[in-house]
Amino acid sequence: MLRDYNAAVDFVDRNVAEGRGDKTAFIDPSRNLTYAELQDAAARVGPALARFSIEQEDRIAIVLLDTVEFPVLFWGAVRAGIVPVLLNTRLTVDQYRYLLEDSRAKAVFVSTALLPQIEEASIGLRGLKAIVVVGGGPTSMLRLDRLLAAEDEAAAPARTCADDIAFWLYSSGTTGMPKGVMHVHSSIKVMAQNAGQRRIGYREDDVVFSAAKLFFAYGISNAMFCPMWVGATSVFYPERPTSQTVFEVLRGHQPTLFFGVPTLYAAILADPECTPKNASQRLRLCFSAGEALPAHIGRAWKQRFGLDIVNGVGSSEMGHLFLTNLPYAVEYGTSGVPVDGYKLRLIDENGCDVGDDEIGELLVSGESAAAGYWNQREKSRRTFMGEWTRTGDKYLRRADGVYTFCGRADDMFKVSGIWVSPFEVEEALVSHPKVAEAAVVPAEDDDGLIKPKAFIVLNQGCDEDADGVSYEELKLHVKRTIGPWKYPRWIEFVDSLPKTATGKLQRYMLRDQNKNQTAETTDA
Repeated sequence: MLRDYNAAVDFVDRNVAEGRGDKTAFIDPSRNLTYAELQDAAARVGPALARFSIEQEDRIAIVLLDTVEFPVLFWGAVRAGIVPVLLNTRLTVDQYRYLLEDSRAKAVFVSTALLPQIEEASIGLRGLKAIVVVGGGPTSMLRLDRLLAAEDEAAAPARTCADDIAFWLYSSGTTGMPKGVMHVHSSIKVMAQNAGQRRIGYREDDVVFSAAKLFFAYGISNAMFCPMWVGATSVFYPERPTSQTVFEVLRGHQPTLFFGVPTLYAAILADPECTPKNASQRLRLCFSAGEALPAHIGRAWKQRFGLDIVNGVGSSEMGHLFLTNLPYAVEYGTSGVPVDGYKLRLIDENGCDVGDDEIGELLVSGESAAAGYWNQREKSRRTFMGEWTRTGDKYLRRADGVYTFCGRADDMFKVSGIWVSPFEVEEALVSHPKVAEAAVVPAEDDDGLIKPKAFIVLNQGCDEDADGVSYEELKLHVKRTIGPWKYPRWIEFVDSLPKTATGKLQRYMLRDQNKNQTAETTDA
């Protein structure tokens, strides 16, 4: 990698130079955008921002639904050496205020539907120079379309270094407040080449649909970085995906690659109207990440649609996928093998490497690792250890090099001296035909010993009494599925489970809730 490098030139300008200017790069419900149109619009972003005295290395916040304006703003900022900070579109006013203060963004670009939250969150923020509405909006507001139209000509790309910060993601906040994860220009190419081109096998003739959104690592890599590297086309869906809307996109645009998360695949399987004849007839690969894929979901999908779901592992800190099943050799219940360009280690509590068939914390080494967390020096030092990045996940590695997910390091616990994986127990529970979701946390019995406790969400229309879903039934099911010592000693039926805005389970909230309940009982 050359020292002087601008990722926008490589991903946008190169496609035009190689003859793809007239090819459609992105499609949303309102319009299509060619690579040449993307290049022209992105080159006007820098001059437009300069009118607000926003300069190279400053930051702008992007709070956009998945529309074609997203790549325009993202690559336009990167091209100008300005850092786009990608914010979740499903947050509260207080959360937006925290992230805007934390990032010190000079401007916010926001979809019209999200404008009220951002206006309220921005009250009194010093340093914020502008709120710009994207996708229409009040005539009294600054609007992206007018700002770009006011620029007479495109600007040359900024002189940036391969190690300059290109963009920020915010971690999903499964264990607390989100952290700003800073990625450099050269990382984007590494993600697209290693995971996209070499492992998944993106091709120039692919049409990609990612139900996972652009504001987090899995989504932006699926739908922007990887397809653009090979000159493919990506379809955007702005709203929150449901089984029905996903199939409308699959039917209408006939994508060849589909990317989702386990919860969405489960919802599709639960919908009897989602059938092979309603899906894309050109679909050649389905992929899942974000959380570990339960084996029974993959098998059920293969049985209904004739395609495997390829399971993968990535993180905000690594930018994209570093561990996946091989697309041509899916083994359900495993996470697969390392992606080319990445090295993996498993370590114990003392930092020593563990052997095959032993549980350890996963460390990963690769050139897409983030530069660190913004203003979080202690957490950066704990996570980024030289060439190695701590994932916080517990894994087991077989002798043939295949990895199996066991759970988050802070979620794992021992029962009778043996490690118990919450994910393994949860997977066993959700394989019961009446269970929709499950979460498992450690709890103390009357003797102060740690045992598993499960929180259960039943399938729609099921009731623990009327349908005869009993604790004894689920306990026996788990014993038969994964072993007699791993069954939950307590089960609490709930309407929903706490999750992040990206759909990841927040077990720590259940642990805290359970501790509080125990304390109240003790006090009483």
